[in-house]
Amino acid sequence: MRLTLSLALAVAVLLALASLAVYGEHAAWLTLATFVPIGTAAVLAAHALVAQRGRLGGLRRQGLAAVGLLTAIVAAAVGTFVLVMFLSPHDAFFVVLLAIGTSLLAVLCGWLLARGALDDLDAVRATLRAVGDGERDRRTTVVGGGELRELGRAVDAMAERLAGEERARRDLVGAVSHDLRTPITALKLLTDAIGDGIVDEATARDYAGRMGVHLRALSGLIDDLFELSRLEAGDLRWSMQQVAIDDLLRETVEAMRPQAEASEVAVRAVLAAGDPLAVRGDPDRLQRVLFNLIQNAIRHTPADGTVTVRAARQSGGLEIEVLDTGEGVAEADRERVFEPLYRGDPSRTDGGAGLGLAIARAIVEAHGGRIWFADSDAGASVRLLLQPA
Repeated sequence: MRLTLSLALAVAVLLALASLAVYGEHAAWLTLATFVPIGTAAVLAAHALVAQRGRLGGLRRQGLAAVGLLTAIVAAAVGTFVLVMFLSPHDAFFVVLLAIGTSLLAVLCGWLLARGALDDLDAVRATLRAVGDGERDRRTTVVGGGELRELGRAVDAMAERLAGEERARRDLVGAVSHDLRTPITALKLLTDAIGDGIVDEATARDYAGRMGVHLRALSGLIDDLFELSRLEAGDLRWSMQQVAIDDLLRETVEAMRPQAEASEVAVRAVLAAGDPLAVRGDPDRLQRVLFNLIQNAIRHTPADGTVTVRAARQSGGLEIEVLDTGEGVAEADRERVFEPLYRGDPSRTDGGAGLGLAIARAIVEAHGGRIWFADSDAGASVRLLLQPA
């Protein structure tokens, strides 16, 4: 309040100085005597209205209250002017008439300008209410500029983001249901066959082995879902240290070699010459990324194919590439394959739960890096960029 009172007093002083320069000292004192009490009363009344905004209600009522205050200020100024200047009734009448007309025009123009802004606010409010009620396709129709347009765009972006998250949640539930249905159905058939006694002992042992495979698949899917949820929620503790990428790559490739040989796929590591490559990160999580990428490459590489893992320094950090000679990834799917349980070809069943790349991206981004599919002459080339130690 002190600031606004000071500003009102400053306005009165400036007007008094103008009167002093044109009509002398008497006019200056008269101006001060007129505008100081009016300005003080106006500021106090404005603060009283601000304090009662909650009781006034919406912006329209607040606007009407502001217009009423402005009208009162103009009326007080005109009345004081008429009394002080000792105008004739004729002159006083026209001064008052002019003040009333000017105030009404100001109210009309202000209403025209404010109506569009209030309509935009109503549109934003209606959109928020509709989105809150579940209408994810509702958007604002803000036509104003400046802050109102930014507000409308922010609300539209929020609605679009919620719609995308809802679609992703539905897709995730559908994909998980699909991935759970297959092993559960197989387990039910196998257990029914064993329980009904319609198979001999050797077949029962074979069925028990198959059940173990399906149970491991279910356990892996549940573990992956749990880890992905913890990664996305940031609910993991990281053991950050300097990691020798050369050793980590060799160790991971050797660990994946039996799986590759079982699929008749050659897997090899190609490392750049020079000083050992190192990054700062969690070695177990980074190795999980490499396991996922190499396993995914082996799964999509035909027999007699090759999976090559490269690492080299780049201007932006340390780049690791996993290159295979498989069917590759369509350009339209290169971003979506990092979504949980997404498959570019829904009819393809390759044994994967569809979470490996999503987990890899979450881990890489948690390390401040990025992962993407690059162009390749043959097969798929997935690359990740990490910050050097």
